[in-house]
Amino acid sequence: MAVAEATSPPRRAGFGWRVAGAFLRRREASILLVAIGLTLFFWIKNHAFLESDNIKNVTESMAPFALIAAGEVMLLICGEIDLSVGRVFALAPAIVYVVSSPDQHNLPIWVGFIAALAVSALVGLANGVITTYFRVPSFITTLGMLYLLNGITLHLLEGTQVFMPGGGTFHAIFGSQPDHYVLFLNTEFFWVLGIVLAFQFMLSWTRWGLHTVATGGNLIGAAEAGVNVRKIKIGNFVLCSMLGGFAGILDSTRITTIVPLQGGPDMMFLAVAGAVIGGTSLFGGVGTVIGSFIGVAVLMILQTGFNIIGFNAFDFPIIIGIAILLSMIATVQFLRLRTVGRFQ
Repeated sequence: MAVAEATSPPRRAGFGWRVAGAFLRRREASILLVAIGLTLFFWIKNHAFLESDNIKNVTESMAPFALIAAGEVMLLICGEIDLSVGRVFALAPAIVYVVSSPDQHNLPIWVGFIAALAVSALVGLANGVITTYFRVPSFITTLGMLYLLNGITLHLLEGTQVFMPGGGTFHAIFGSQPDHYVLFLNTEFFWVLGIVLAFQFMLSWTRWGLHTVATGGNLIGAAEAGVNVRKIKIGNFVLCSMLGGFAGILDSTRITTIVPLQGGPDMMFLAVAGAVIGGTSLFGGVGTVIGSFIGVAVLMILQTGFNIIGFNAFDFPIIIGIAILLSMIATVQFLRLRTVGRFQ
């Protein structure tokens, strides 16, 4: 009897436990639980947190950051970063204004939209070429591009705030007003959801995503295996820049105005913070687009939640700093444990 018990096959875990185990193994699991916990905490402290007006504030605030974070994730995974994307956020709607405003060239709004995305793509292409062919670190390349784009935007708008051109169908597609929101969500947020899911699919299930991870995980090994690492990096620079430009157009269409200094480094760094908190490693090779979306949501939940319960606004940067440090400590320790074989 004892021998039979010893050799009997182990009992299989129930379906519920298997589902829970699969969920907890996801990199997004921990940050999702944090987001749910914070939501419950702020709701208990003040029931106004889950009222429609506050949900609108959270979704409106996080949408542009989440779009930029999705692009930054692709770059961070392949071992690069784009500091200039926050300035592309301002440049793209400025291009739309110059091309389509009645005070400027007065071309159809869709021409301005396409021109803005094309310029955004060219910025990303320039960043990628300089980084990969001239071997300038992307931190330096995009830092220089940041100042260059800032000057161009200031010249295009002559340093003044202007109205975003467009209306009709264009405005309905890219910039719904509060009285036209669906389930407390604006058009911009629906675009973000679609793009985040598409990029996560691309990262997880396509050759481009596989090569992106391989490039950041082991650059030399990926190149020797036949991956065109230059193409991967340049392509992700282009994608990141285009997402920054698209986010700027969406946001300016929603608020109907363009400000020369909108976006900028603060927007870029907060998007990167959301990506890091969401499970993307600054060392490359590891990351998740959905995780970055949830990470940005956590930052916006913290910001609006502290405002609702009367927390000092000066404390928010402290919270972000602590969150980034804790996330990086956890990432470094995770990699160390895997390296020594203590965590599989």
